[in-house]
Amino acid sequence: MQDRDFDVVVVGGGPAGATAAEDLARSGARVAMLDRAGRIKPCGGAVPPRLIQDFHIPDSQIVAKIATARMISPTGRAVDIPIENGYVGMVDREHFDEFLRARAVAAGAARFTGAYKRIERDDQGPRVVYREKASGEERELSCRLVIGADGARSDVGRQEVPGGDKIPYVIAYHEIIAAPQPGGAYDATRCDVIYDGIVSPDFYGWVFPHGASASVGMGTGVDGVDLKKATALLRESSGLTGCETIRREGAPIPLKPLDKWDNGRDVVLAGDAAGVVAPSSGEGIYYAMVGGRVAATAAAACLASGRVKDLQLARKLFMKEHKTVFNVLRAMQDAYYKSDERRERFVSLCHDVDVQRLTFEAYMNKKLVKARPLAHIKIAIKNIAHLTRLIPAVST
Repeated sequence: MQDRDFDVVVVGGGPAGATAAEDLARSGARVAMLDRAGRIKPCGGAVPPRLIQDFHIPDSQIVAKIATARMISPTGRAVDIPIENGYVGMVDREHFDEFLRARAVAAGAARFTGAYKRIERDDQGPRVVYREKASGEERELSCRLVIGADGARSDVGRQEVPGGDKIPYVIAYHEIIAAPQPGGAYDATRCDVIYDGIVSPDFYGWVFPHGASASVGMGTGVDGVDLKKATALLRESSGLTGCETIRREGAPIPLKPLDKWDNGRDVVLAGDAAGVVAPSSGEGIYYAMVGGRVAATAAAACLASGRVKDLQLARKLFMKEHKTVFNVLRAMQDAYYKSDERRERFVSLCHDVDVQRLTFEAYMNKKLVKARPLAHIKIAIKNIAHLTRLIPAVST
């Protein structure tokens, strides 16, 4: 197969695709990265310290450092959770994604700009057909393997991977606004998470600082919700109505990892295309980059061994480390996001110091903390008490 243009074509240049392309290029593979120019995904932009460390993100990409998370209940109660022993970094996806793409090119990946159309095959392997942005003409890239990292409603996944056309998702919408002047309720070092059915009947709203700007938005899987109206209400309640709107963006966010990430032949998925967004929190950047890395690992193994079964390594490696966390977060979302009464109880639960510490230790390090068993027992008891209504919704 040495007559192929590339060993791997990565479709999509977001955090998952750019990470996969960089890793493969650094390993010596011939890599093409195909991306649509000008696409900015709506995203709160939060990145934990583990991402910054594992993926060597320079401080220049961190536009804000968050010291506190504020949880706001349907009745307006606020619980401030300090972030101990570190911070949550904020990135601007417009610049962060381009930084990752440029780094992949510097590592040796070839970059192509255009819209993916389909995969065709000859007796030597797959050919990725795309519409080139500059000419508007169809071009093709021959390769041995394809990594589909083209988002929640992935065309690669829909065409190539069983179940890829049925991935459940919510719609996220946000507005990037100019940050208000100091002195009001807005805090440039605090993320606000709003659990209110008026803003989102099944998820949450957010106000996340981005240095000179801020992301204000919400997500929902309920049909008929007016996303712009809900965000306008959120801006009004947060005192941000008068701030300049820089841009508006919306996109699907997957709800759960797909059961299968490869086609058993020559394609493996990564990032949102594989469904790897954390339930409850909606966190996606870290898991997308991990998804890109395990897809690259699986592709490299398949290239070296010639065994298509090695493509299964992507999902196996990811789920081995993150399945338990995803299951816990899914249970939390199912338990507490169903109604405002449940959301009120969830914010009450956040008053607990052990809940705060364990939650953010898990977020910062991306693993469940097992060092304090008594704290886990106490939290479990409080969960049961809230869900069975043994204690009032407003409690501390």
